[in-house]
Formats: sequence, structure tokens, C-alpha cells
Amino acid sequence: MSDLATTTGSTLSRRDVLRAAGSASAVASATLGMRGVHADNPSGETLKVGLIGAGGRGRGALVQTLSVPGSNVKLTAIADAFKGGIDGTMRALREMQDKVDCPEDRQYDGLDGYKRVIEASDLVILATPPGFRPFHFNAAVEAGKHIFMEKPVCVDSHGARLCLEAAKQADEKKLKVVVGLQRRYQTNYREALAKVREGMIGDIIGGQVYWNGSGIWFRDRQPDQTEMQYQVHNWYHFNWLCGDHICEQHVHNIDVANWFLDRLPISAYGVGGRQHRVPGQSSEIYDHHAVNFTYPGGARIASQCKQFPGGENHVDETFEGTKGVLKLHPGYALITDLDGQELWKFSGENPDPYQVEHDELHAAIRNDTPKNDAYYGTTSSFSSVLGRLATYSGKTWKYDDAMKLDYRTMPEDPTWETTPPVVPDKDGNYPLPMPAGFKINSVTKPVVS
Repeated sequence: MSDLATTTGSTLSRRDVLRAAGSASAVASATLGMRGVHADNPSGETLKVGLIGAGGRGRGALVQTLSVPGSNVKLTAIADAFKGGIDGTMRALREMQDKVDCPEDRQYDGLDGYKRVIEASDLVILATPPGFRPFHFNAAVEAGKHIFMEKPVCVDSHGARLCLEAAKQADEKKLKVVVGLQRRYQTNYREALAKVREGMIGDIIGGQVYWNGSGIWFRDRQPDQTEMQYQVHNWYHFNWLCGDHICEQHVHNIDVANWFLDRLPISAYGVGGRQHRVPGQSSEIYDHHAVNFTYPGGARIASQCKQFPGGENHVDETFEGTKGVLKLHPGYALITDLDGQELWKFSGENPDPYQVEHDELHAAIRNDTPKNDAYYGTTSSFSSVLGRLATYSGKTWKYDDAMKLDYRTMPEDPTWETTPPVVPDKDGNYPLPMPAGFKINSVTKPVVS
């Protein structure tokens, strides 16, 4: 298979990516040592944490990293596009003041405050809208910082290549990186994976992965907002910021498929559309996608996600093997034989994986043990992008071909006055991608058919 070109002209092959992801995710540290917060820091220092993106998920990740047992850690800097996010986070930390050393002169609102947070931190939490993630990740790696970043880590091929190159540099600098694909940190998923690797269900030949749920939030336009401010504030409804919900949300289930198959998809073909976005809430993303992913060896995974009320909701994964069937959900794991007889069922404690992510990240930092989720974080995020390209175009897309695209959606050095990649028509509506006329719009080239 062809190589995945990186932004600097070097290459990471599909095999290289899988090998790196496998070796990094195999390390799960259990205890906190005191070997320094990074390579050039003495052992007794406080781990200084910076938060970039102070919305609900960023706030949650911050509380979790400040709650790691036995870890000497403090919030020292915070940035968000809007001051309200910063103020809300600082209020949420009122009962954790012993973990906070973040005066107003280290609280930055706007689109470039992330640079100052990176300077002031040992560990940075990246939780902005996903379109910004590759650029913030790259900046944090260049500055030599440890990183927790939320999923997805990219929304286009330019961002994917940037993240893969930054992942390599993180390894070279012995930085620790965790990605918020928390199923990889959940005990029932880990134990189920061990049973699959032991051969309990045989070779996986197919499966289904779902995130079928109800609607999402929407924020009304304010009279004093620029178009850029409106879109960033309403980021879930714009592809250059969220990648559509097949990336922003369904990436969890697609990542599980990649993880359990231990492969990346070769191609994707699918359909999708918008059936039930609320009138008056203009959006350019779909509300449902259905994609068939084909993997090396012939396995096929049927993927579904929706965001509208009614019908039956599913957020789970099923894998069919030559000897049995595995059913997964954050609350359970069950393996049956081909006749439906139970072979194994998860039991026991199932700690909060959102907390375990940070516990293991801190352990890797303190013990200086390998930890780099950025490889699989990127490839699973890009697998979701592949699915979006398939549903938007109505055509089969190959992973390697999509990775090579000159496809960048984030403007260069955006400000509040920058014109976003998509703008509304005279009626205030945004164009909806349709297979009959779909083209890949990139800020680096006019269009690619």
C-alpha cells in the first residue's frame, strides 16, 4: 500500500502507523513515580497544567487531571475563544483552589491565547473545536509539552498529516500524549480485547458500530457577532470546525473497530443526509450517516450514526468472528458462540475511563514510560473523515487516496475578522453537501473534484 505523506516530505506507511500505535497503547502504567514532569525538570516540581478550550469537555478533562491521586499538579494557565468559557471554568474550580494558580494575567480569551498557555505549562489539555486541534497539537509538541487532547484530532487530510508528523516528533522528544478515546481506557473493553486476541471469537469477519442518538445543541446568532465568531461559538454545525458528527461523535465507535481489528480501513462507501435539523437552526452538517468500511483481509464494518429524535437509539459495537460474536457497550461485554451460547461475560469493577486516561497519563509522565496515543487518535479520526467523504460524495473513497488530498479547511492564522470557509446565502442558510455536486473545498487550492 502507498505511503502516507506527511507535511515535511517524510513518510509514515500504514504499517508504521499501526506498529507505533500498538507499541504506544500497550504501555499502561499503574503507579506514580517521581522521575520528573519532563526530561529536563527535577523530580520534585509541580506539574503545571494549561487548559486550551474551556467548554464542557475541556472543563471535565481539567477536573479529572487535577484529581489524579497522588499527583502534585496545578492549573497555571487557561485559554478559550470566549471569556465566558474561562469564567465558567474558574467558577467550577472554587472547591479545588489548592489545585489552582491561575491569576487573571494567565487567562486568555481569543483565538491566539493557546500560545501563551503552552508557554506556561508542562502538560496542556487541548479541548477546542476539533478543527484547531492539529495546529495546537503541533505547537505543543514543538514546545516540548506533554499533552492530553480530545477527539477527534483532525477533520481533513492536512490536519491528519500534521498530527502524524507531530506524533513522530513527540516520540523523539519522549513526550507523553493521551487522546480522549476513552473506550481504550475502559476495563470491559480491554478485557474483551484480550479475549479476542486469545482467539475466543476466531477471526473477525464483520461487525456493526453505532452512535444513533437524538439531537444536539444550537446557539442563536448574537447581533454583535462577526461570522467567524458565530461559527466558532456554534462550532458543532460547521465541518471545518467539527468534521460533522461522524467525526466528532461517531469516531469513538469507528476507533473501536480499528482497535479490535488491529487494522485501518482500506475504503469506505456510504450514504447520508439531513432529515431533521430544527427549522431556524441553520447547519451544514448531516444528521445521519451509514457507511460500510472495508478492511484488509475482507472484513466489513457497517457504521451508523444519527442525531434526530425518534426511533431506536444505539451506542454500541458488535463483531462477528469465525467462532463467535462479541457485543460491547460502555457498560458490558459479552461473547457468545455462533449458536448464541455464552462463552464469556465481563464482570467486576469498571472504573471511570475519563479518569483512568489522566491517571495513566500522569503515571507515564512521572515514570517517564512510553505513552503516545496520537497515532491511533489520528488514524481513527481520519477513518471518520473517510466515512464523511463517502457519504457526502456518494462514492467509494480509498483511505490512502483520501490521505494524499490537498485538503485543508482551517484558514491560515484566523482572526475574528477572517471570512470562514463557508458562508450563508442571502436567506441565512449554509450549503448542504450533496453527492450530485460535491467538491472538496480547500483553503490551499480552489477545489478538487
